[in-house]
Amino acid sequence: MQVTRNIMDQVRQDISEALRNSISELVAAGKLPPAVEAQAVQGIALEAPKDPNHGHLASPVALGLAKSARMAPRAVAEAIRDQLMQPGHSPYIEMVEVAGPGFINFRLSSKWAADTVRAIRSLGREYGTSTHGAGAGVLVEFVSANPVGPMNVVNARAAAVGDTLVRLLKAAGYRAASEFYVNDAGRQVDILAESVFAHVQQLRGVEYEFPEEGYRGSYVRDIAEKALADLGEQLGAAADADADAARALLREFSLQYILGWQKRSLGAYGVEFDRWFSEKSLRAAGAVEDLIASLTEQGLTYEQEGALWFRSTAFGDDKDRVLIKNDGDYTYVAPDLAYHKDKLNRGFTKLIDILGPDHHGYEGRMQAGLKAFGQPDGTLEVLILQLVTLLRDGEPVKMSKRAGEFITMDDLLEDVPVDAARYFFIMRNTSSHLEFDLNLAKAQSMDNPVWYIQYAHARCCSIFRQAEAAGIPASSWADPDIAQLAQASEAELVRKMAMFPDEVLSAAIERAPSRMARFALDFAGAFHSFYTECRVITDDPGLTAARLALVDAARTVLANSLNLMGVSAPERM
Repeated sequence: MQVTRNIMDQVRQDISEALRNSISELVAAGKLPPAVEAQAVQGIALEAPKDPNHGHLASPVALGLAKSARMAPRAVAEAIRDQLMQPGHSPYIEMVEVAGPGFINFRLSSKWAADTVRAIRSLGREYGTSTHGAGAGVLVEFVSANPVGPMNVVNARAAAVGDTLVRLLKAAGYRAASEFYVNDAGRQVDILAESVFAHVQQLRGVEYEFPEEGYRGSYVRDIAEKALADLGEQLGAAADADADAARALLREFSLQYILGWQKRSLGAYGVEFDRWFSEKSLRAAGAVEDLIASLTEQGLTYEQEGALWFRSTAFGDDKDRVLIKNDGDYTYVAPDLAYHKDKLNRGFTKLIDILGPDHHGYEGRMQAGLKAFGQPDGTLEVLILQLVTLLRDGEPVKMSKRAGEFITMDDLLEDVPVDAARYFFIMRNTSSHLEFDLNLAKAQSMDNPVWYIQYAHARCCSIFRQAEAAGIPASSWADPDIAQLAQASEAELVRKMAMFPDEVLSAAIERAPSRMARFALDFAGAFHSFYTECRVITDDPGLTAARLALVDAARTVLANSLNLMGVSAPERM
């Protein structure tokens, strides 16, 4: 038998049908005019009330029908309520109440609770997934830090947000992929090579002035020392005979050194990209020239002051953009547009770029480019991450202990567990400035939100170890009577676990990993309340079986929500 992935979808459909049938029956009985039935067929809204005390679902349908019925909304609602409570309507309805000016509130039956627990236990890791995205290709580009140094805490936030978003999109049925764009063809890498070359010469005892705009972190000297050790005589001979050849050698060596460093840092953080896309390979394939030729053929370029311009204002940008400067070099706009066109050529229909706070002006020129490619509005989405402030003892942490310039991702992960770092970086909206409390992130207490969530999962696992020690076989709670779960904390736990698929889908659609962080924390709170109020292993075998099944479902929801955030679900703490 196929298991419904989202019980709440099934419940909403069932109750909507019951509402339509009740309205039809009232019309047939002459209690409501025919116009009401025609209006109701167009759609019946059902949503979860903000206050759980108002029931599990609520509908404003009576308010919309009142004019056609020529009755007060509350009177329409009361007539529908009385009809709904007649035998033969939805088995998911336990009670119907009329509230306020005419809202119809529904309290769900034990069948809903039983179906919810059964579905979760049957689906396991698949619970929370959906086919909403229908396999549409979504490419999420994030981090894309220049390969000229270690990654900082803003990169760490981007990595956590981007990786979580990809996980959410996959869970929502999209063909989602992650990508890191390597700017390995730009001037910044040349400056890095020159900085390393200066250190190499100084280490060889050659007097050489360090470039004014060079990279001054201690890691640059580390690269020079490594280059001398690995390249040896080849590097020395090149430096003496042809400085440009030495710089070219160091450029490639430094690039691979830092890319390897960045990949190791991200790997330790639990982030693995589907592809590291090289700008150099894009240029080598002639993609930039092809882009410019295509725009020119469409009449979308012009020359002015020796430069070649893109008519981006024709597509909503605030000003036209230079593609080729008067010295013949590309601006970053040209290869970036070619890169976005390449993404589309690979079959992705939705592009999501996650950028740092210094990229607010970037979106307009990229959106203009996609429109010039003939893409519809919404093809490209740009998420701007705000800055991060690290706090220790309530005070901002300013300096890196290694790089001498900024806090690196490696510094952070030496100080804070990976699970805590990932959770803390997604727990605020991407558009909000983030204050990261280092002391709290390290705390092994209920005040630490990620520890609090993980402890709920560990408690679930502990309960099953206790059940095994008590000689309770798993077969005894394979299919228990969930109707025995009559406590308020049990009902609240079921309500929240039933919401999980909707939360996953909303987090994916809204591009809001913070929703998953909030849900997991809220759900853990519901579990801890249940744990405090309800003894699981009791003298009543039927009640024990029902509660063990409930805990099993809760464990699945906790593990699945943690996995979507890239956070581990420990069995012991």
